[in-house]
Amino acid sequence: MTRRRLIAHLDMDAFYASVELLRYPDLRGQAVVIGGGRRHQPQTQADGTRTYARLGDYTGRGVITTSTYEARALGVFSGMGLMKAAAKAPDAVLLPTDFDQYRHYSRAFKAAVAELAPVIEDRGIDEIYIDLTDVPGAQDTVGHDPLGGVRAIARDIKNNVKRRTGLSCSIGVTPNKLLSKVASDLDKPDGLTMLMVDDITSRFWPLPVRRINGIGPKAGARLATLGIETIGQLAAMEPLWLMERFGAHYGAWLHRAAHAQDDRPVVTESEPVSMSRETTFERDLHAVRDRAQLSQIFTELCVRVGDDLQRKGYVGRTVGIKLRFDDFKTVTRDLTLPAPTADGTQIRLAAGQCLKRVDLSRRLRLLGVRVAGLTRADAPVLAPARSGARTRPKAAGSSPTSHSTGTGSPSHALLAREPDLFDEEPAMDNLEAMNGSDLAQGPVTP
Repeated sequence: MTRRRLIAHLDMDAFYASVELLRYPDLRGQAVVIGGGRRHQPQTQADGTRTYARLGDYTGRGVITTSTYEARALGVFSGMGLMKAAAKAPDAVLLPTDFDQYRHYSRAFKAAVAELAPVIEDRGIDEIYIDLTDVPGAQDTVGHDPLGGVRAIARDIKNNVKRRTGLSCSIGVTPNKLLSKVASDLDKPDGLTMLMVDDITSRFWPLPVRRINGIGPKAGARLATLGIETIGQLAAMEPLWLMERFGAHYGAWLHRAAHAQDDRPVVTESEPVSMSRETTFERDLHAVRDRAQLSQIFTELCVRVGDDLQRKGYVGRTVGIKLRFDDFKTVTRDLTLPAPTADGTQIRLAAGQCLKRVDLSRRLRLLGVRVAGLTRADAPVLAPARSGARTRPKAAGSSPTSHSTGTGSPSHALLAREPDLFDEEPAMDNLEAMNGSDLAQGPVTP
């Protein structure tokens, strides 16, 4: 029997919202939006009942972190401005974010998976890849089902996650990571989708090109203008034709992706060289006219990179930004700090300095933040070389954020004194609960 490569992608269903529904079960079946600030905390009345903030009463410039499927049915999705969402679903319940809870349940679901399938690649707070190839029984035929063995293992994983956390997840099982990422989204929520090589033409190619992770709204729109709307239509294009229109690297990747070619392994314990977050906008944004929205997004990216670093136990010294303009030109800038950090505020300040070195007269389609030069948070830290100074290790018991430069440092003072363009009208309404830090006050000024 030929040994199949069996890669699973597990995605928790509406993760943040589902965690909140465990805490507030009376909201099940209702349209619920996560993304409010501390003032949107539910209030318990004298009789034990709760009252909830409503989306229609919201004022501010925050964005949605996630929403329940009932809210999505009303056209309310993650990344949407809360004011815009309020016009679509004014009666939806608005809850604040609670990242401590989300991290707790993230660890719990990953531990539940590891009990059955230990080869796991962590892809974020709510998703993982799992290599099921060598899990005992995965290659077995059950009855007339050649995938019966791996199907049973995937069901066991789903059941164990549900038992340990009370949450549902969706799993896609295919020969590679690219296909599995697509498959896990085909039968949400609580789905299990098997998609093998023989299914590519009948089940993968009819899908819209945007289903492929890596084809964003702008690339999808550009493909549509070329008459390419489905993955099958993309697969029919010659590689050279795609490279001429999308560049050598991206064009070649488009061709491989359309043919479901992906040999990336499931990586378990690799030491990362950097961590980053980026987002592609639904429409191109202008640095001045859309400053409030960009401020919100830019700050959230910085805070989330800091959260990723702290969750995984790293600090980094080099902060960088990535901007892609409406002409597809990409610009990067970076800044090396005097000491490593995992603090979202410090990352935001440094990223803001990088931003000052970019011509922002054109419209933006993508914005990203990156921290490189990573070391373990508990590793000894070498101080910057100074005349007559010695290097010394970090004091025992220091927290990850203790690597941040102090306010007495000349470099830090420069960062704190000079707000960048996105700081002029800060819009950080729903970020105050993230990482347990309150960024709603904007940058530090003298």
